[in-house]
Amino acid sequence: MDQPNAQKTPYVPLTAETLAPQLSKVPAIADRVGQDPQDWKVVEVGDGNLNLVFIVEGPDGTVIVKQALPYVRLVGDSWPLPLYRAFYEYHALVREAERDPGAVPQVFHFDEDQALIVMEFLSPHKILRRKLIDGEKVEGLGEFLGRFCARTAFRGSELSMKSAEKKKDVGLFAGNVDIPAITEALVFTDPYYDAKMNHHTAELKPVVADLRANAVLKARVQRMLMKFASNTETMVHGDLHSGSIMSTATESRVIDPEFVQYGPFGFDIGMLTANFLMAYFSQPGHRTPQDLGAYQEWILSVIEETLKAFDAEFLFLWTTERTGMLYPASLFEDQGQSSEDFCRDLLNEIRQDAMAFCGIEMHRRTLSLAHNADFETLTDSAVRAPMEARNLAMGSELILRADAIRSPRALLELARQFNAKDVL
Repeated sequence: MDQPNAQKTPYVPLTAETLAPQLSKVPAIADRVGQDPQDWKVVEVGDGNLNLVFIVEGPDGTVIVKQALPYVRLVGDSWPLPLYRAFYEYHALVREAERDPGAVPQVFHFDEDQALIVMEFLSPHKILRRKLIDGEKVEGLGEFLGRFCARTAFRGSELSMKSAEKKKDVGLFAGNVDIPAITEALVFTDPYYDAKMNHHTAELKPVVADLRANAVLKARVQRMLMKFASNTETMVHGDLHSGSIMSTATESRVIDPEFVQYGPFGFDIGMLTANFLMAYFSQPGHRTPQDLGAYQEWILSVIEETLKAFDAEFLFLWTTERTGMLYPASLFEDQGQSSEDFCRDLLNEIRQDAMAFCGIEMHRRTLSLAHNADFETLTDSAVRAPMEARNLAMGSELILRADAIRSPRALLELARQFNAKDVL
């Protein structure tokens, strides 16, 4: 079984000046960019919380170079992180490419010692979160995302995989300890008490106080943390949001799976839905009154399409690729019995978990360390706070009443109701 190796070559963070001389020696890179590093143009463009990211352009083409840093970039070297996360991101990309071909960037080179991945440069793709802030639409977005979540969920589980292969994979990704620990703290724990790195808009103080005083809600969140930490149903991206999707007007790709682990079926689809809902609630700060209603409804249509596509693709794979140890045909179809109803039962359980994870993510992105640009780019707190308050209130409703959301339409109607509320 592959595992991260002890470093053989000393790790050195790249800079725009040192990258070309160092990586021009790698044929897989030089063949795609150009043989002479003096002809390369290197720009550092990383705007995330953890890594260095470079665009490397030459006479023969362009690639992306992503290198892990030994600390959280958002915080600094006071929060160290292991470099082995690049190892797991690489293996996640390989598996995602197998389970949903064409959905992620192609990987050209991986250097474990230097914690770097060289991959396909996506152009003219743009980070989806920025497109949502700018009021741009993406054709087929919901269909793509629903299929991606369903295919990676189904094909990464023992509904599809042989049990020995699945257990080997679980063992591999179980070594990615420190990165999921960030999720366990920042997502499931920190929002619900006065954690050191928390911050939130001052006007939200009474809403936050009520939220943290709700013991039933906090217990429900902890129950979902138990599922996240202990349930290995499938390989999850682990950080699937509008900042980890790149799109043109007609095409999308999923990036940045370094928070990968084996976890619950409903985790990725729930986190993704939360980020669309936050984009929805933030729109009054980004759109003119004339454009607002139509664009908010488009965002809701993407949520509906994503959830419907997930169910449809999961059911299709259930009927065509159910080759693992779970629900074998020998127990059902081979005896003349349909198993479709049991797939729908499972999808209902997945939806319920997804709604709870969705609500938790809506809380953490407003109260914990890493917030969303959807809200954060609104510099007037008097404008921002009412939107964030609606977001927090709906998040609580989803956590406490996840079982009441029985269809995508019910979720959309709930969003419309909270969008019209004066929570503060």
